[in-house]
Amino acid sequence: MKDRTAEQTAEACHEANRIVQHLLGEDLNPEWGDAPAEMREPTLAGVEAARAGQGAQQLHESWCAERQANGWVHGSVKDRDAKTHPCLVEYHELPMAQRMKDVVFGAIASAGMFADA
Repeated sequence: MKDRTAEQTAEACHEANRIVQHLLGEDLNPEWGDAPAEMREPTLAGVEAARAGQGAQQLHESWCAERQANGWVHGSVKDRDAKTHPCLVEYHELPMAQRMKDVVFGAIASAGMFADA
């Protein structure tokens, strides 16, 4: 088996997240090809973190730290211009549907290491 590139795996994780966003009726992130660097780079970092063994909670904590370092704060709604996001909370405070995004991300990132190319 051949390891998929981090970029391919990050794209798969990003698009899976978009599917979950759609199912939850959330504002969709742009498709991977249209996503800005500030969205793509943390996704790539998340893939590497998942491959290094970070679990869902650790992935969420890393995501929060990255968002906060870039000026994002907790808010009742996701607003890219105002840089607010309702998921900027402790992992245990997330609704189960939001926790599943991190579980799905980690599973895809890990599976990407073993998929045939």
